[in-house]
Amino acid sequence: MAEEYDLVILGAGTGGYVAAIKAAQSGLKTAVVEKEKVGGTCLHKGCIPSKALLRSAEVHATIKDSHQYGISVSEIDLQFEKVQQRKDDIVNKLYKGVQTLMKKGKIDIFEGHGRILGPSIFSPSPGTISVEMKDGSENIMLIPKNVIIATGSRPRLLPGIEVDGEKILTSDEALHLKELPSSVIIAGGGVIGIEWASMLADFDVNVTVLEYSDRILSGEDADISNEMSRRLSERGVKIVTNANILPQKTKKNENISVTAEINGTETTFTAETLLMSVGRKANVEDIGLENTDIKIEDGYIAVNEFYQTKESHIYAIGDVIGGLQLAHVASREGLIAVEHLMSQQPMPLDITSVPRCTYSRPEAASIGLTAQQAKQKGYDIKTGKFSFQAIGKALVYGYADGFVKFVVNKENDDLLGVHMIGPHVTDLISEAALAKLVDASNFEISETIHPHPSLSEILGEGALGVEGKAIHS
Repeated sequence: MAEEYDLVILGAGTGGYVAAIKAAQSGLKTAVVEKEKVGGTCLHKGCIPSKALLRSAEVHATIKDSHQYGISVSEIDLQFEKVQQRKDDIVNKLYKGVQTLMKKGKIDIFEGHGRILGPSIFSPSPGTISVEMKDGSENIMLIPKNVIIATGSRPRLLPGIEVDGEKILTSDEALHLKELPSSVIIAGGGVIGIEWASMLADFDVNVTVLEYSDRILSGEDADISNEMSRRLSERGVKIVTNANILPQKTKKNENISVTAEINGTETTFTAETLLMSVGRKANVEDIGLENTDIKIEDGYIAVNEFYQTKESHIYAIGDVIGGLQLAHVASREGLIAVEHLMSQQPMPLDITSVPRCTYSRPEAASIGLTAQQAKQKGYDIKTGKFSFQAIGKALVYGYADGFVKFVVNKENDDLLGVHMIGPHVTDLISEAALAKLVDASNFEISETIHPHPSLSEILGEGALGVEGKAIHS
């Protein structure tokens, strides 16, 4: 059996299904091949389920601190099975929504494992997709004019440490815990590791974070990572930096013992569970790349600014190409790829215009260059910093720790970066993203009227602070 399409997409995660909808809206006959579930990692193993658990953890922490709001709670009963059920209900609702969108777009979904074949009787160039069907039925051949590879990524592991799903986990397994461990060691202090550290601490789990670099959230501005470290430490999270985990000395008995070399000295840490959070690895294996001229660089598919591979009719987007491995980046890459294959001349993605978010407590969010990056690029910068302590809505909300930091080009007042840590900053960062898109200066943000009382006032004050003119400091 062989079917012809204008576009076939390998992988129906956030990047893949968004690209499919865009293509279908544009009149292309489109199909996706997905070996698991439409929605991919973000919906089923990442963004959505983890944020559902984080919200339950936040509510749990708020109830424990309810006395500060004048409310006394005599007993707190954490029913973790219901926490998990709520998470599953949210995921299932969104999953049905994505399925409806695919049906609405008349997008064919092939449930199975797709592989790219080399030149054949079907096509003089690589691109025909052989689908090994999940239900065991005969393979289906898809003959597309164009292909988008959106196969995503999976948790990276440290060689020598084997995940067993019980004592040693990745985020995939942790999302399905039936009960909370009493203690956990988290290997890795990046975004995923810090979100899990915050969540588990709010669920009263004893948490130790072992980070290889000299600070957690090493991709963020140093002021942000220092504040995050301080706030998590105050909540009882033990953060150890410059920690080089020695896999050969990891031992598993009733508990897990992890030995790390820290500034030349070996130290052993013990907990009930080890959560591996040391990055993600692209899914480039067993998809037929060897039948093409597509190049792999540092484990990722090499593409140009429009996500074309060395095979001009085959594109790749999302985690499989590396870069900023974020769901919203994959979506935008998918849109750009579809527009390009339709010869619509899209604008390339500017990574300095991509918001980055950490959904811990406190939240962190940023866009553009950090102060350190701006200096390294040769900019003469000026910065403005403003605390949530002076924002009335933050005090009303009950969480006034944190700040906003502006990084501005001194030469022309161009906005280079905005960095935030505090309540709901993952929502507030969108204003900064719009400012970056329209090339606004700090002056234009300061002239924007922000409602009072609101958390967004911190952006206006922070922008004024660049010139030393903040009203409430």
